[in-house]
Amino acid sequence: MLRIFNSLGKKIETFSPPSPERADIFTCGPSVYQRSHIGNFRTFLFEDVFIRYLEFMGFSVKRGMNFTDIEDKAFEEAKKRKRNVGDLTEENIQHFLQDMKRLKMKIPDYLPKASDAIDEAVEIIKELLQRNIAYWHQGNVYFDPLKYSRFGELYGLDMSRWPKRRKRFHKDTYPGMRWNLGDFILWHGNKEGDLLWDTPIGRGRPSWNLQDSSLILKHYPGTLTAYCGGIDNLFRHHDYTRAILESIRPYPMAKFWLHCHHLLVEGKKMSKSRGNVYYIEDLLRDGYTADEIRFFLIYGHYRKKLDYTKEKMDLAAKKIRELKKKIKGIKRRTGQGTEVDLEMYQRVKETFTREMDQDLDVERAFDQLSDFIGAIEPKTLKLKTALGLIKGLREVDGVLKVLF
Repeated sequence: MLRIFNSLGKKIETFSPPSPERADIFTCGPSVYQRSHIGNFRTFLFEDVFIRYLEFMGFSVKRGMNFTDIEDKAFEEAKKRKRNVGDLTEENIQHFLQDMKRLKMKIPDYLPKASDAIDEAVEIIKELLQRNIAYWHQGNVYFDPLKYSRFGELYGLDMSRWPKRRKRFHKDTYPGMRWNLGDFILWHGNKEGDLLWDTPIGRGRPSWNLQDSSLILKHYPGTLTAYCGGIDNLFRHHDYTRAILESIRPYPMAKFWLHCHHLLVEGKKMSKSRGNVYYIEDLLRDGYTADEIRFFLIYGHYRKKLDYTKEKMDLAAKKIRELKKKIKGIKRRTGQGTEVDLEMYQRVKETFTREMDQDLDVERAFDQLSDFIGAIEPKTLKLKTALGLIKGLREVDGVLKVLF
């Protein structure tokens, strides 16, 4: 039975979806004003493993993930590079899809752009205005967090710090890991020259913090099983999204909230100024295979920081190569047989699930599996035993996608 850490409540809980057979998952997608780097893909791969493990458990999963193609950063980047914002974001979307394919990631059932849900964004704003939770100010629409009684619960925000005097924050995003204590923007209505829409509430575009809500409203009529993203989303984003949706719908937005921690490079945060930003193609050029890159990024507990160094990457690559070599030796013993050793098949699966059920601990699950397989001498295996091992390993690899 899977037990997992829920950011809402900050504790390990038994995974029990609203539906016993189906899991509805929404995962924060990339901001496509720039290319996604290996740090971004650490989070996306954690989510991929999570989705695949739910399917391994027997759940039917419906997953959505968005492309943030309209936000302040996208317009600023397009202006700096003297490019059309639509062309810029589309190019980065295509790079992302290519990297997803390289890394054997499942394509979500819904993969919309934020610009695909303008109508839904407008409907949300109209409802919030009618309920006096949102309001107009100088051509923009702002959300008043004090009108939502559970605001800040996800992060654990101390609401006693909230200023007595009203403050407004009009940008989509702000740098740093700090809180903006005040009202946040929902609708940019006073912009000029940006990509804007003519709508029933006037000309403008939705803010970044409204976009996930719009897409969830469009594709998911009930409570999500889980909402996932990077640890950064606990600052000034997921609490906002939750407040928006739960202010217009009479049921919880999501039962579980999962967040993946940062990937560092030699102990430091990736940044262009440091020159330590790495993309998937950089690691491929260094001679690593896509399977080795995927393995490095999923090997390590998702709630702990992961540090990329060449030495650690080499060790991970060596570890997966050795196990794949042993599996090839076992596979050679299967011949043309069809009878499967069911006991050995179950042992492989149980070795894997025992640790995966403990908050998706891929590292311990892989190590236990590697130790078990590593102790086997392929030449001594009976045909049906080899078949049982391979059958179990193939099912496990439906989650890991690095063994075959």
